[in-house]
Amino acid sequence: MNVQALPMHRFIDHHGNLVDQLPAWADQPTLKGFYCDMVLTRIYDNKAIALQRTGKLGTYPSHLGSEAIGIAIGRALKAEDVFIPYYRDMPAMWARGIGMEKNLQYWGGDERGSDFSPDDSHCRDLPFCVPIATQCTHAVGVAAALKIQGNHQAALVTCGDGATSKGDFLESLNCAGAWNIPLVFVINNNQWAISVPRSIQCGAEFLSDKAKGAGLEGLTVDGNDIVAMYDAAITSLDKARKGKGATLIEAISYRLSDHTTADDASRYRSEDELQQAWEFEPVIRLKKFLISQNWWSEADDKQWLEHCRELVEKAVEKYRSLTPQPPESAFDFLYESLDSDLHKQRDLIINKAMRMQGGDRG
Repeated sequence: MNVQALPMHRFIDHHGNLVDQLPAWADQPTLKGFYCDMVLTRIYDNKAIALQRTGKLGTYPSHLGSEAIGIAIGRALKAEDVFIPYYRDMPAMWARGIGMEKNLQYWGGDERGSDFSPDDSHCRDLPFCVPIATQCTHAVGVAAALKIQGNHQAALVTCGDGATSKGDFLESLNCAGAWNIPLVFVINNNQWAISVPRSIQCGAEFLSDKAKGAGLEGLTVDGNDIVAMYDAAITSLDKARKGKGATLIEAISYRLSDHTTADDASRYRSEDELQQAWEFEPVIRLKKFLISQNWWSEADDKQWLEHCRELVEKAVEKYRSLTPQPPESAFDFLYESLDSDLHKQRDLIINKAMRMQGGDRG
């Protein structure tokens, strides 16, 4: 089944044609900016995968196909709002002002990649959450705190379609509805929870239907249409800031990549399905629309691609120039205090590292 044929909130179809009148905010500079953002994050994604393949990065989760969701979220949130991401959220974090080198640092195994400096306006954003759906419970706590503070701020949390089958997610929806907190849930429904397809994961026609049981508003949005995504995000966030409750947004997309670089999606997904999904991807869709409006050209595209590659290479240089953390930091930043057994393990790691470096820790 082609999920893109389902009824959902949409302004631009996969041919780049308008199917509804653009909202007032969707002017030329804004949409060109969205396109440039998505292209940059796609160039970054390609580079990160290349770094992993050459042993310069750890296991990495590609966001290929979800660029519209991430950029829309990142641009819709205000600086004083709080973002609670899951692991496939580099585009949103970058749009929030967090450098690409931080993302590389994190997936390179250095937890300092999650350390946003105190003078950063986004330091209240939470780091990546790799465990499935646990970030939803964190988001409920954050949003409840924002309500108590009364500062008219909102929290936004993301997850994949697989997370919606977890108790953490459903309990979080229930709390959000019962407590009337300023929270927006965004599901990146990319049709695959690793190797489990959406078709056998849930019997509901739409994942947004899960909002009903919690008394929340549920929206199904074309996650490949950045205009629809941004429109849904700003509307839901504005509602949350005004104390009118939480919203669940289901963003229909498709994971064009493997689940992570440790996965091989060809073992469980057909090539025909993948090729069909490429026809609906978000970047080319917006490019077609911009060109049809004479707001963009192939010459503009070539120039921007070259600029993106330069920006990504600079981020990679920053990442590769960082002094690695010593291996014993795995203990130093995990526990408040160490018992005798852990002290012994820590000493063993230090000694092994010294032997591998010829006795030189400097």
